[in-house]
Amino acid sequence: MLETHLQSRSIFRFQNLSKQNGVDHFVSTRIGGLSSPPYESLNLGFHVGDTAKIVLKNRERLAANIGISLSDFTIPRQVHSGTVTIVTEGMRGYGAADLDTAVEATDAIVTDVPHLCLMVLMADCVPILFFDPQKRVVGAAHAGWRGTVKLAAQKTAETLKEKFNCKLTDVLVGIGPSIGPCHYEVGPEVISQVEGTFGDTEGYINGEAPDGKGYFNLWEANKRQIIAAGIPRQNIEVAQICTYCNAHLFFSERHERGKTGRFGAGIMLSTSTDM
Repeated sequence: MLETHLQSRSIFRFQNLSKQNGVDHFVSTRIGGLSSPPYESLNLGFHVGDTAKIVLKNRERLAANIGISLSDFTIPRQVHSGTVTIVTEGMRGYGAADLDTAVEATDAIVTDVPHLCLMVLMADCVPILFFDPQKRVVGAAHAGWRGTVKLAAQKTAETLKEKFNCKLTDVLVGIGPSIGPCHYEVGPEVISQVEGTFGDTEGYINGEAPDGKGYFNLWEANKRQIIAAGIPRQNIEVAQICTYCNAHLFFSERHERGKTGRFGAGIMLSTSTDM
């Protein structure tokens, strides 16, 4: 995963997507915003308790730094689901400047509309970006443990195939920073759902203990379901950056014990790669 600096503010990008023409993408950090603790500093979430005016300024600052108008962003109201929503031209700007207009109750959004930036928000959950350079379609998904066992990433890939006639062997994917298997301890109620969805826990849950707890590998679980959908392994880049271990760079709800901001991951069809 590449890191670039725009006016001393860190932006991460995937190497596989950065090599493509006609698509812009980014993963923001917590650096370079205006929010005060515990949201310091580039908090992009309206829903976490931060001052709305400051969140808006943070979003405007991010948009200016990556060269995309905030009015061209579309952002969902995430509910830890497996729901995928197709974003049309008429939905441009939904959720960009406030929470009330966000795309309702969905955790994955896809579009073939040019110059419309899809963005999802995280603070330990997994951001997943999709791009089909042939059919010119992009997608962005948000997957915590619930979204992962509800197959949000796999359903996004299936939507690309079914609704946009994408050939999944052409689709490129970036799995971004999230809490890693080194720190994501879960209980037996989560592990049972993992087993129910995937058939077993091998490769998904590490270090299972006698008390029924273990460490959920969200990266592997999402990668495997994307491969199962038909996207080749070699088309998938996994950042392997743990937000808990890197809480100085990314918001981590578990590291901050539930009170923190949100960083963003976005992707947009473009005519240049000047981000």
